[in-house]
Amino acid sequence: MSESTNAHANDAFDEPCAIVLAAGKGTRMKSDLPKVLCPVVGRAMIHFVLDALEAAGIKRQIIVVGYEADAVKKELASRSGKIEFAYQDEQLGTGHAVQICRPALEKQTGPTIVVAGDSPLIQSTSLKKCLDHFRETQPALLLGTLEKENPEGLGRIVRDAAGEFIGIIEHKDATEEQRKITEVNMSTYLFNTPDLLDALSKLSNDNAQGEYYLTDTAKLLREAGRPVEAIAVLKPCESLSINNPDELKLVDETMRSMGYA
Repeated sequence: MSESTNAHANDAFDEPCAIVLAAGKGTRMKSDLPKVLCPVVGRAMIHFVLDALEAAGIKRQIIVVGYEADAVKKELASRSGKIEFAYQDEQLGTGHAVQICRPALEKQTGPTIVVAGDSPLIQSTSLKKCLDHFRETQPALLLGTLEKENPEGLGRIVRDAAGEFIGIIEHKDATEEQRKITEVNMSTYLFNTPDLLDALSKLSNDNAQGEYYLTDTAKLLREAGRPVEAIAVLKPCESLSINNPDELKLVDETMRSMGYA
């Protein structure tokens, strides 16, 4: 491969794309605001997610909006990055949210990372580690995971005897032995984009909730013989999610203690 071709290949990798899931109402937040606009340290929480993506070198950002979409667009209008919007009129699961981004991904040559818009403690350093690992090993999917002392309610990362990723088992479906696993899925996904598009076309909503789950892409890709990896690079603070006012208060306090305010 010539030097110029090498440079072009690196340029292609260096243009990753992010999908930010931000369509939910957040009914447990006891607020009329879209969940991602609820303020933490005085600022809509989604800004911290977008800041982390930008700091990690991920400039193109596709925001999946739904509930009060215009309010989210208005809030983000002042941002200078490459922001696009995809509209999810019905919330039919995380997989469905990414499926509606398919037209925007058809010409995406670099990888695509999927993150939640309600995770303001996402760290750019963790995202960079995921990107670096992806560059080295070129899997179809890389999951950013973390070790959590009390993983109650979270999906566990199952590995074989050699430490290779086998799958994700949800807490409610896990055996007593599997519930002892402390490595958990935190909804940080880094895909080879063509593999993502292929897996999205095979997603099914044949489950109790009738929803399309992005976690199912790991199983689909492995069944297709494509490599799926998980790397425990996320920091403890990234395990803090926001689903109710108490969790919002905890995240606000944590961020203030970390110097965000």
